[in-house]
Amino acid sequence: MSSSLARSGRHNQRYLDQFRLVAGCIPYKIESNVEDQKCSPESRILVLMVSTPNRNDLVFPKGGWEQDETILEAACREAMEEAGVKGILGEYPLGVWDFRSKSTQNSCSLEGGCRGYMFPLKVDEELDHWPQQATHNRKWLKPEEAFKLCRYDWMRDALRNLLIRLSKDGRVGARGDLDERPIIPVPDTDHHQAVFDSNLVSSTLKNPPPQTVLCRLE
Repeated sequence: MSSSLARSGRHNQRYLDQFRLVAGCIPYKIESNVEDQKCSPESRILVLMVSTPNRNDLVFPKGGWEQDETILEAACREAMEEAGVKGILGEYPLGVWDFRSKSTQNSCSLEGGCRGYMFPLKVDEELDHWPQQATHNRKWLKPEEAFKLCRYDWMRDALRNLLIRLSKDGRVGARGDLDERPIIPVPDTDHHQAVFDSNLVSSTLKNPPPQTVLCRLE
């Protein structure tokens, strides 16, 4: 049985400039016991991807940001609902990307556009049961495996940004070949910075999620 019910429907979700606002994360963990001490630092990192209904690809947990939650709470909730993981969520996003929902990939209209905020989530708890377990299987992968499985450029870009951030934070050693990873520009977010600042960081720090704590701010 699932530990709780997943939210469904889009009637309570946030929109801005015809974009549906989406929150998600890249769950990761760093293996401390590696037999081969000469292995590359990046090989110690594992990232978590989940399967999607009716498709053969893997994605990072994400979903609509709803009106009654901060974007950090939304990212935590999606990680728990889709992947059954909790942990320490990075306070600032890996980037912001505009993309189309999978059902409107070939459409030329603005309808179906999404603006996604992706955060790093250091996993410290994996649930045995989670709300969307029946439709979302989870799989831990090495970064090079995940790069190959990412369906869209923005997913690879977010993963690349995660590896760079972990390297800069000193959690893993630097990898020179990160500069060779494919990258696309992150859209300028100045036009919606006010939404990000007021509803994202300050309100989350002052008002932690009630009842069940899905993750903790870093």
